[in-house]
Amino acid sequence: MRLLTFVLLVAGLATTSAQIGGGFGGGRLRGYSEVLPNPKYDGRFTFVRLRYGPRTSYVGQQIPWSHDYPGGEQHFMQIVNEVSNVGPHIFETSILGLDDPELGRYPISYMAEPGFWRLTEEEALAFRAYLQKGGFVIFDDFAENRGGWTYFEYQMAQVMPDLRWVELDGSHPIFHSFFEIPSPHDFLPPYDRGLRPVFYGLFEDNDPEKRLIAIANYNNDISEYWEYSETGLNPIDDTNEAYKFGVNYIIYGMTH
Repeated sequence: MRLLTFVLLVAGLATTSAQIGGGFGGGRLRGYSEVLPNPKYDGRFTFVRLRYGPRTSYVGQQIPWSHDYPGGEQHFMQIVNEVSNVGPHIFETSILGLDDPELGRYPISYMAEPGFWRLTEEEALAFRAYLQKGGFVIFDDFAENRGGWTYFEYQMAQVMPDLRWVELDGSHPIFHSFFEIPSPHDFLPPYDRGLRPVFYGLFEDNDPEKRLIAIANYNNDISEYWEYSETGLNPIDDTNEAYKFGVNYIIYGMTH
């Protein structure tokens, strides 16, 4: 039943995209789009995209953290709303800086293209506090040919210097928190099928039995599937899988 629901929902996104503002992230294919206002906090789940670098009124390909915005998260929140009881904002999503005090209101955050991330000391301290207080972060949309792992690992070490990334396999609970994803490494990226996907995690106290505080989809880009799910650009089966990963991450982050 859940699989059938996903197929129908993904196929139906082309119709519902009119509510979002057109295809390809509001009708703009890889162009520039205006940053939408953050919704006022009301306790409902809100997709939070992390910003690094200066504030900007417009986003696009030259601003890596904005990739797939806003269509990716809007489509994803539509799926989360349909298959779960999370009850998120669907069309209203937030962009917050790493040191924004408002970030503490939101249990889950997302960063695109962390391979180009550059931290300030203030951001590192604030983001560390966020994670230590129970925040969960999803890193997505980066690969060995786009920023690379070494640079990202160095930046994240400024945030959590005592923690070490661990490669996750299909046995970790995050891959079973809602949908069953027994072989996550079989899920290939949308742009370079020759890359080997790797899922890395950071654990409290470096203990894999404790809470996972961050997950990194390396050599992959699940939000790319979300953004283009209304277009038929990618096979429905692949898009379904990308949504399953996202839903599992949200459910895990909300319950651990």
